[in-house]
Amino acid sequence: MVLSLSASTVHATKSSIDNKAIPVKTENKLSSEEISRINKRVEEISKIDRSKLTSKEKHQLRKELRKIKATAQKNPEVIYISSGTLILILILVILLV
Repeated sequence: MVLSLSASTVHATKSSIDNKAIPVKTENKLSSEEISRINKRVEEISKIDRSKLTSKEKHQLRKELRKIKATAQKNPEVIYISSGTLILILILVILLV
C-alpha cells in the first residue's frame, strides 16, 4: 500500500541525435494528361470479362485499382462532402434565406 501511494521521479535525458524535421513541399496535383490516362485505364479494366481471369490476374487488377484510387485521392482539386454535411448545409441555406 505504501509503495503504490509514493510519488516516483522520472528524469528525461536529451538524445544525442538531433531530430530536426525539414518540411518539403511536394506537388500532388495531377496533370490533365495523367487524369485522362487513368480514366482510360479504369474504363479498360471495367470492360474486361473477369470470369475468364485467373485469381492471380484478378488480384493484380484489384491491386492496380487500389493504386489508382490512392492516386486520385491525392488530387487536391476534389472535395468530398458527406451526405450528413450536405443535408446540414442545405438546412442552413434554407433557414438563412
